[in-house]
Amino acid sequence: MAKTLYIIGGGASGFFCAVNAARLYPDLRVVILEKSAKLLSKVKVSGGGRCNVTHACFDIAEMARRYPRGGNFVKKIFHEFFTSDTINWFEERGVQLKTEADGRMFPVSDSSQTIIDCLLNEAGRYGVTIRMQEAVTGIRKTAAGFEIETAKGTVFHSDYVCVACGGFPKAEQFEWLRNLGHTIAVPVPSLFTFNSPQHPLTELMGVSVTEARVAVAGTKLHQRGALLVTHWGISGPAVLRLSAWAARDLAGQEWTFTAIINWLPELSETELRERFVTWRSEKAAQKIGNKNPLELPGRLWLFLLTRSGIDEHRRWADLPSKNQNLLIRNLLAFELPVKGKTTYKEEFVTAGGITLAEVEPQTMMSRKIPGLFFTGEVIDVDGITGGYNFQNAWSTGFIAARSAGQLASAPSF
Repeated sequence: MAKTLYIIGGGASGFFCAVNAARLYPDLRVVILEKSAKLLSKVKVSGGGRCNVTHACFDIAEMARRYPRGGNFVKKIFHEFFTSDTINWFEERGVQLKTEADGRMFPVSDSSQTIIDCLLNEAGRYGVTIRMQEAVTGIRKTAAGFEIETAKGTVFHSDYVCVACGGFPKAEQFEWLRNLGHTIAVPVPSLFTFNSPQHPLTELMGVSVTEARVAVAGTKLHQRGALLVTHWGISGPAVLRLSAWAARDLAGQEWTFTAIINWLPELSETELRERFVTWRSEKAAQKIGNKNPLELPGRLWLFLLTRSGIDEHRRWADLPSKNQNLLIRNLLAFELPVKGKTTYKEEFVTAGGITLAEVEPQTMMSRKIPGLFFTGEVIDVDGITGGYNFQNAWSTGFIAARSAGQLASAPSF
């Protein structure tokens, strides 16, 4: 009688586990249980609807440094299935990927539907059964394997189970997994933007800086990258990366803190002061509010002048040293009070989940319950924005597929 693998969750890691298990082990019956009426919904919206499949990083140690939680764990799984494997897997199925200037990789079609269609086609080709609107409420280990109970009261029997349900925002939502004897790292949000309600900076909505440094006051936490001013606060890669690395710290502060923005991270304070001396001499008769010598967006420059008590019509030669000092401070260490967060588009990520010490990285199997696997965001691994979370999904999904198939194929005595 054919052995069965039930996969809980029809997202990226669950689907990748399903299609690879069914392809590599044709005698294994593979079933996906998806709680909603949609499959691969996160794939659909990721990358602005283009799907940031992975990141063009081919050094395992370097790639692992992009994961605020689980860096050492992903080093091990990447030895089993890495970026190049992902690229080859999709290309073998007719999906060509391209690399953008920042390293993010997308399908050449620029459509997430290309990735979705590829995975759905594989599921159809290898006979994966998909059951929608089957919310799992409990798993029990039995002598024969597993019993999976759903909200409808249905009970499925399976030899092996892969939990690929994604992260949960609340600790109590993990209760059905905790009941199996697993430990849960408390979930907190990651990848979010910073809210500064009614702060004057928000009047610059739409202004962006290609390279800024954002830090959390009173900590050593900081990140560099592009920054975007929004109508609610600040966003952009620098903010999103910082939100990931600081996820637990900021949750502990209930997302109320001071962000320190350096608009000119390439310049030291000494270098900037020397430039001011030069400008006061060379631009003596020019108005400070005219085209700024730092190539900052014009609206931002005028805003910083105002915050520093400087009339934009004042001449460079007449700039008081007190106001110059304040302007330098606002350029290199602008203090922005933050109160609250906003989920970044639809690409929410949760830090937390199944404690990594309880998962075997070479197989993705539970160290506590043989035949039970975990993949994707349900484990305590999360990456910064840029394709890293999808790479974790592909890697863990493939490893679990291979491991479950090997178990099913092993001779029984």
